[in-house]
Formats: sequence, C-alpha cells, structure tokens
Amino acid sequence: MPLSFDNALGIHDAALQVRSKRMELLASNIANADTPNYKARDLDFRQVLKQQHQPDQLSMRRTHASHLDAAGGGGGLGEPLYRVPTQPSLDGNTVDPQLEQSAFAENAVQYQASLDFLGDKFTGLRNAFKGGQ
Repeated sequence: MPLSFDNALGIHDAALQVRSKRMELLASNIANADTPNYKARDLDFRQVLKQQHQPDQLSMRRTHASHLDAAGGGGGLGEPLYRVPTQPSLDGNTVDPQLEQSAFAENAVQYQASLDFLGDKFTGLRNAFKGGQ
C-alpha cells in the first residue's frame, strides 16, 4: 500500500495553513485599530476547512485563460469576511482592539496545538519507518 502524506497527516496541515492566514488577518486588524474607515476582517475557520475537505460539486472552474480566477485571490484559503462591529465608531473603523487581541491569542494557542499534533504525526511516522524503536 503506497504511503500518502495527505492521509497520514490528516487535517492538521490544512488547519495550520488556515490558522496562519487567520493570524495575518487578526494582526492586520490590530495594527489598523486607529485607521479611519478600516474594516476588520476574519476567516471562518470551520467553514474554510470544510470547503477544503468537502469541495462543492458546483464549484467554479476556469474554462478560458482570460477568465478571472474563481478563488478570488484568497489563495484557496477562503475569502476573508468583514466583521460586524459590536459598537460603531465615529470614524468608520470596525476594529474592537480587545476582541481582536482575544481572537489573536486564542488563534495562537490553537496554532501551537496544530503544530504539536503535526509533530506527533511525524514522530509516529518516523517510528513506523524504524519499526517501532
């Protein structure tokens, strides 16, 4: 039976990529907390992961070289969504710094957990190749 890293690693590699993209978006939100008219963005982690592992049968595809890319520039990691502000600001900025910092910290912990799970998978594969030593 041939070895498939996709099957061996499970969902952890995709989760790591989505968490990394989400970390970038949250950091951008925090950095622009005082920028007028800046709209906070985020990824729906579960929805993006679901789309990656259960592609829609009616997904768009390019049929001509001059057609626009169906991915929308998201690099296959889903389109960032705009956050609905809990309290509107006068300058049009939708960033809530405390909410963003909390989401960033939570995502950082989950990113580290994904790294740990992925490391454990590689350790298991290495032990399988060595014969359980």
